[in-house]
Amino acid sequence: MPYQLVYISSAVGQVDGDTVLAVSRRNNARDGLTGLLYADGRRFLQVLEGERAAVEWAYQRIAIDPRHRALVVLSQRDVAEREFGPWEMAERAPGADGEALLERIDHLLARAAPSVRATFEGLARIHRAA
Repeated sequence: MPYQLVYISSAVGQVDGDTVLAVSRRNNARDGLTGLLYADGRRFLQVLEGERAAVEWAYQRIAIDPRHRALVVLSQRDVAEREFGPWEMAERAPGADGEALLERIDHLLARAAPSVRATFEGLARIHRAA
């Protein structure tokens, strides 16, 4: 049974979303993980799914990554099936179209549990106006 972990953290310094995405895709493909990473330059909100040991190992790597601080696990649970397909990243670039980002996030969250969906949508909506 797949395991799902959702966390939020604050970014330390300026974070290059393209680099984070490339490294995350490589690591997650290697470890058989899927999920969604939302990054807006100030915060990361991520859901990781896969075998429990692989998800926990990935979270431990993230917890010691100097680009993250104030990590908070929002939920951990077994899921009947993965709610996210291939690894994705929704990034809010400065000056980007906030409505387009919300539409993309809605698409990526189509199969997510209501609580996970609300967490991602809420953060994206709050930061859309920022």
